[in-house]
Amino acid sequence: MIITIDGPAGSGKSTTARKLAARLGIPYLDTGAMYRVVTLAALEDGVDLRDEAALTALAERTDWDLDCGPTHTRVTLRGRDVTEAIRSMRVNDHTRFIAGSPGVRRVLIARQRAIGARLASMVTEGRDQGTAAFPDADAKYFVDAAPEKRAERRLHDLRADGEDVTYEQVLANLLERDRTDAGRPVAPLVVPPGAVRIDTTHLSIGEVLDRIVADLERRGLLTPAARTEP
Repeated sequence: MIITIDGPAGSGKSTTARKLAARLGIPYLDTGAMYRVVTLAALEDGVDLRDEAALTALAERTDWDLDCGPTHTRVTLRGRDVTEAIRSMRVNDHTRFIAGSPGVRRVLIARQRAIGARLASMVTEGRDQGTAAFPDADAKYFVDAAPEKRAERRLHDLRADGEDVTYEQVLANLLERDRTDAGRPVAPLVVPPGAVRIDTTHLSIGEVLDRIVADLERRGLLTPAARTEP
């Protein structure tokens, strides 16, 4: 069973996907981490972020990996753990170049599909999972929230990681990412056909999960026992 959760930055899709996977006892794939680790590699190597051929080659040849568990996605780059490093504002500010690269996106979508085929069941989240990566997913969801709420959530996460940033900086970054994600020519951020939309602005994570689980039950994909937290 493949479940996709798409949405803009700060909408709660990562937390929702991670906790849903934990509740269902299946792996969780954070596709945003893929774009972030390639971004980090490009920054470390001094690659021109507007050089399409160089970015594609980097995505193909660089030694990076994801460990997908029911409650986590650990990321390694050239043998070292960069799970926290890829969440920095420096990486945030440059990920749009990687996400906008048709070659990189082609490489990463192929890798996402390979992971899906290997795992058979997973919850995967990103900005194009229900459209470009897994258009035939068993269930699709699109989560969103007001930009101000998304900025609050992202600010909390960054400060928890020790980042010295302001709310204004985070909001500006999110709005720029929204603009580029929606306007890019390759796999723009849109609501996937057939996806259930959930506005998380005034919902707790528990309420979001309950809505998704109830929908999966209605589809016959889950039994009521899945409502119980592991």
